[in-house]
Amino acid sequence: MPRPRVLVVDDEEGMLEVCQETLERLGEDVEVVVERHSARAVERLKDEAFDVMVTDIRMPGVDGVTLLRKAREHDPDLPVLMITGFPTIETAVECLRLGAVDYLTKPFLPDDLLSNVKRFLQERRLKDENRLLRRQVSRDYAFDDLVGGSPSMEAVFETVRRVADTDVDVLVVGETGTGKELVARAIHRRSRRGNERFIPVDCGAIPEHLLESEFFGYEKGAFTGANNRSIGLLEFADKGTFFLDEVGELPPLLQAKLLRALQERRIRRVGSKTETPVSVRVVAATGRDLDKMVGDGSFRQDLLYRINVVKIQLPPLRERGDDVLKLAQHFVQRHAREMGKNIKGIRPDALEVLAHYRWPGNVRELQNVIRRGIAMTRADEIGVEDLPDTLVVAAGDGAARLASTAAAGAAGAASAALGAGGGFFEERARRMSAFEREYLAAMLEQHQGDVTTAAKDAGIPRGTYYRLMKNHGLKANDFRG
Repeated sequence: MPRPRVLVVDDEEGMLEVCQETLERLGEDVEVVVERHSARAVERLKDEAFDVMVTDIRMPGVDGVTLLRKAREHDPDLPVLMITGFPTIETAVECLRLGAVDYLTKPFLPDDLLSNVKRFLQERRLKDENRLLRRQVSRDYAFDDLVGGSPSMEAVFETVRRVADTDVDVLVVGETGTGKELVARAIHRRSRRGNERFIPVDCGAIPEHLLESEFFGYEKGAFTGANNRSIGLLEFADKGTFFLDEVGELPPLLQAKLLRALQERRIRRVGSKTETPVSVRVVAATGRDLDKMVGDGSFRQDLLYRINVVKIQLPPLRERGDDVLKLAQHFVQRHAREMGKNIKGIRPDALEVLAHYRWPGNVRELQNVIRRGIAMTRADEIGVEDLPDTLVVAAGDGAARLASTAAAGAAGAASAALGAGGGFFEERARRMSAFEREYLAAMLEQHQGDVTTAAKDAGIPRGTYYRLMKNHGLKANDFRG
């Protein structure tokens, strides 16, 4: 965050010196600005941002009550501490009515001034942070930690370890649901900024007309509805990590402004005339092809160079081998505790289905499937019947294709060795098909065309039963009545 600024206004030179000397005990992180002429203070309040104002009441020209009123016009949330050598009940009431947060009578103890201003600065910062956090998009993070032992994930882990403790910007690329934000958080935790803020922003979730004010903040009156000063996400992430999720969704105008901010590490709030330095580490993520977007002109090449100092490519779940089963067991343990259910694990038949499914939604889809399985199962293990029918059918089609490919390869090998025509596999396929049709028809006849009951009796998911019926040209109506 930028240095807080305290404005002290008093027409007495000696009082200004006392206040400045006292407030400088707050340390170098606080900037103390003194102003002897109240009229100039009015102009400074228009053009500059302050976090606390300390002002005398009786001053020539613009008095303290008028200055308080002017300050409230520019920043209704600005804490103002009034000081005076001629206290009256009427003046005190008027100051408090206009929004002054406290009132000190001259002569006062320096420690009273110091403690008041310190408290106001803390309250001001908390108020700004709470306002920003309320604006942030709510996110449901996929999982708590990276899980996997496949070679492709080991490569990801190694890259994270190498770049985390540097300050270079990182681009994480991968399909939706692969865990791009999780990698960004891992980089942040292992970096020197790990104890500072991690600020995520979904570039595709914020309306385009609000992006600039969300990123850079705004001053009061910068646009219709800007009733208060507000810090932006980049300023809020100062000293920490700024995570740009779906960076490919940024509109061209904001790409240019973001590029300038990242190059200079300075931002300007909307409606402000001054720039604020920020120190942020940027991690960006996308599921889009940014090189292709550069080619068609929808993404700036210089911005891509800026954020793509190190690229981390996340593999899709279907290419991670046994990681599917490791992740499934991990989610069972995690979510069973969360949901208060005593689930030991996953049955072998369900694991077989999970292993053959293609997972277009990647890890996020697997997590949701496991959540569903935990909620649906009546046993202490998740079985095939607890998985979505569409998933079981799709996994069965995938397994069938693999089996067909393997059978064709085996048939070719047998033909080469024995000089046969591959008749064994053809005959086996015909007999298996005949058995399937006969069995399905018998179950439908027994249950008078009730597919749900027939599938339950056969121990087959209803979706799979319907798929097999379609393959064999069976219709439930033919067995009813």
